[in-house]
Amino acid sequence: MSGWRLESGGALLDREKALSFRFNGAHLTGLAGDSLASALLAAGRTLVGRSFKYHRPRGIFSAGPEEPSALVTLHEGPRTEPNSRATMVELYEGLVAHSQNHWPSLELDAGALAGLVAPLLPAGFYYKTFMAGGQRGWHHMERHIRRAAGLGRASLEADPDSYDQRHAFCDVLVVGAGPAGLQAARAAAAAGARVILADEQAVPGGSLWEAQGQLDGMAPGDWGQGRFQALAALSNVTLLPRTTVVGYYDGNRLAAVERLTDHLPPGSSAGPRQRLWKLQAAEVVIAAGATERPIVFPGNDRPGVMLAGAALRFAARQAVAAGRSPVLFTCHDGGHDCAFALHDLGVPVTMIVDCRGQVPQRLRDGAAQRGITLRAGAVVCEAGGGAKGLSRLSVAEWDGARPRGRVERVVADALLVAGGWTPNLQLPAQAGGPPVFDVDRLAFLPGTARERWRTAGAAAGLAGLRACLDSGAEAGAAAARAAGFDADPAPTPAIEGTGPAEGGGAIAPLWEVPPRRGRGKAFVDLQNDVTAEDVRLAAREGYRSVEHLKRYTTLGMAPDQGRTGNLNGLAILAAATGRPIAETGTTTFRPPAVPVALGPVAGTATAAHVRPVRRTPMHDWHVGAGAEMLAAGLWMRPRVYRREGESLEQAYVREARHVRDAVGIVDVSTLGKIDVQGPDAAEFLNRIYANGFAKLPVGKARYGVMLRDDGLVFDDGTTWRLSEHHFLMTTTTANAAAVLTHMEYQLAVAWPELRVHLASVTDQWAAMAVAGPRSRQVLQACVTDLDLGNAAFPMMAVGAGTLSGMPVMVARLSFSGELAFEVYAPAHLGRPVWEALIAAGKPQGIMPYGTEALGTLRIEKGHVSAPELDGRATLDDLGLGRMVSTKKPYIGRALIDRPGLTAPDRRVLVGLKALEGRALRAGAHLVAALAPPGRGTAEQHKLGPSLGHVTSATYSPATEGYVALALLAGGRARMGETLTAADPLRWDSQRVEVVAPCFVDPEGSRMHG
Repeated sequence: MSGWRLESGGALLDREKALSFRFNGAHLTGLAGDSLASALLAAGRTLVGRSFKYHRPRGIFSAGPEEPSALVTLHEGPRTEPNSRATMVELYEGLVAHSQNHWPSLELDAGALAGLVAPLLPAGFYYKTFMAGGQRGWHHMERHIRRAAGLGRASLEADPDSYDQRHAFCDVLVVGAGPAGLQAARAAAAAGARVILADEQAVPGGSLWEAQGQLDGMAPGDWGQGRFQALAALSNVTLLPRTTVVGYYDGNRLAAVERLTDHLPPGSSAGPRQRLWKLQAAEVVIAAGATERPIVFPGNDRPGVMLAGAALRFAARQAVAAGRSPVLFTCHDGGHDCAFALHDLGVPVTMIVDCRGQVPQRLRDGAAQRGITLRAGAVVCEAGGGAKGLSRLSVAEWDGARPRGRVERVVADALLVAGGWTPNLQLPAQAGGPPVFDVDRLAFLPGTARERWRTAGAAAGLAGLRACLDSGAEAGAAAARAAGFDADPAPTPAIEGTGPAEGGGAIAPLWEVPPRRGRGKAFVDLQNDVTAEDVRLAAREGYRSVEHLKRYTTLGMAPDQGRTGNLNGLAILAAATGRPIAETGTTTFRPPAVPVALGPVAGTATAAHVRPVRRTPMHDWHVGAGAEMLAAGLWMRPRVYRREGESLEQAYVREARHVRDAVGIVDVSTLGKIDVQGPDAAEFLNRIYANGFAKLPVGKARYGVMLRDDGLVFDDGTTWRLSEHHFLMTTTTANAAAVLTHMEYQLAVAWPELRVHLASVTDQWAAMAVAGPRSRQVLQACVTDLDLGNAAFPMMAVGAGTLSGMPVMVARLSFSGELAFEVYAPAHLGRPVWEALIAAGKPQGIMPYGTEALGTLRIEKGHVSAPELDGRATLDDLGLGRMVSTKKPYIGRALIDRPGLTAPDRRVLVGLKALEGRALRAGAHLVAALAPPGRGTAEQHKLGPSLGHVTSATYSPATEGYVALALLAGGRARMGETLTAADPLRWDSQRVEVVAPCFVDPEGSRMHG
């Protein structure tokens, strides 16, 4: 057993409060103040997981958010949460955790056999497999890759927890409550600035808890607690503990996630579990600290190998020793200071291995005084032991490039690695220029600020407690002054006997210890099993860019974002390509800086709250009439008005047949409506639409089609000219917002000189269509001030009138192919107008109909809608090519004649008749081979290449059969052919006849009558 609880110490522990928890079913005990990682370590649980690719045994490597190995699944049932970092999980009574990525057990994992075939799985092997095998290679490997992908398994049940979001504004945002952050917040708050201080830890203070000596006569950690409590008492300060700032965006906007109840047993609190803060700051101070980096050598991933700073943190905060005979391996002065601090806390460090031949005398004396063996000018060249942990080390002399000479075998159950410190650059890099490499510190430092931020403390590359405190005070005062306040730096506390808080002293560039005999895996990225040899292989294969390296090897693509291993990988790439590290550069930092659960991102927008439900003015009437309501985008619409005993098909067929035979009324309020006004409105519409609108007479409507810049159809609808400079445009329901955005963009960017104003009026108008051969009689019975006769009010006429005393606009338009009128009324009059039409239509047998019947009527007529306007069709594909104006410019005109858009084999709109009397399915593929009828096997439905697909299908009461619209390659030349409509998902197919897309009244006599 390597780890154990020290008899004394543990600044954050409550030794009087024991907490029981379960790990992999075993009942264990920790103390209040433990993290899950420290409790496991205290219990001697060195092996806590398996690696992603090779299923190698892994232990606890760090003590913070950078943890790459100790990933566990928390909780059970619907609250199951995989890939949680054990180092960031606060222990509570009853916590349940499981290790991941193994079978049948953690100790005996069959997946570890992957290590035997590791030579066959080098970096990029999956790319090569797919490139060599083509589509067959992908299909052969897909199921295996999907089965192996990921680490933990999430629950498929609904999350029972709630989440929250808030907005906050401040003059100064301070990220990090370590020594620099506390001083920065203190200085800014003293100037009167509104301050928000966010820190990801439960207890503030950062590295103060590991610092020795005193500040103002107090232990550093206690001094930090006092500063934090003093800030809490100020009215102009907001403190956010357990809050990680994860993203820095344009305009000095930042996002942070607060863990509100994660430290409590699940379900014990009625409030939200996590909260997403959207922060707007005038100035930002980033005091996010630094991350210790490892050294790459064979066996460096073995359980028991840990960052030295993490071992000190466990000892100082939770009184946990990383091992009974630990060895510390370093390349800088700070590693020695860490070993001394551990020894003074009761952790018996037995040896310090320092690659530098010249070690300062004070460090030699410190080691001698404590009885620690010092091996200067040496390196650990291999870590060995069993699957459960480390038991021995190989130490050899270091010549600056590789180990040499006799190898010393050292007994050790823990190896503490101190390779230097890397400033946490995630936030500065998200809102600034590329990081800059400092050859003295051997680290990348923040680049040029693009937003209003400054760094302080270890995040700025500083080492030593005094330097961090001073820089924080100055940064806080500078931020307050930049925000308009008169500020002075906060006074530095009296410092006595403290060592450097993070790093310090001379450092040697030790990134990797090559294997002595070319054997043994040396890992750069512990989470994704990326080795040093993988990096060199990428360089040999031409991947010299760090971005290419990242994607080829997956270095830094894991949830830890390469915090511990990226710089080592960049240094190895630099050496392999013969370039300096500064020239090699870093990969791009993107938010979020740490993994974020989807819950706080969604906030309260879940289930019924995921988006607003929109109801038309006639909604309550539909519900009262027994309509079966259907969510159509954001809107609730009546699907059918089903009668007792009717199936869905029987209901919509009855409704559609009644429209053809008599008269029906349908709610079309959901259509997008845009008010277009201004002296240049006609010219604007003429440029927006592919067909002409400049000469549209007042009192007339015209069907128009918009194209995208690439010449493909964007949307369609009718536009009514109400006066010389006033138009009302209608759009499809789904594209209402997109069309308005498109038009606003054109006015703002392409044609700012046009005098046009736009306004969305979708919600201001209720709309209903009255269709059928008796529709004119219905309107004539209740509409005054309008002559609706065929001569006075022909097709596409628009006019204002009065309906049962209420003002309305009436347009003669037809989506069904029947004689039809659309009636628009102010929204508050929607239901009264609807009821008046129903009352007026009773003698004619008026019947309401829903979207299913509406779809049936438009399919029978061959009218296109959203399924046909799928972003891939041209006007000619849809049979509308003759609409295109040849006399004017319009959006999309330049590209509509591209060869690819005029090829004879393009998929064009056709109609289909089912030859076997069964329903056709939208999405079914059209193939030339004639399949056996009905359902079959996968082999029976391998029918050759797809020639097109069914877009819309229905039962047609007009033809008394199942029909469909489809997009078919060369469809106009295939009229009369018999094809197969094959549904590969259901292994179902049937034969169809290709016909013209208009099944009813192709001459249009019914709607013009």
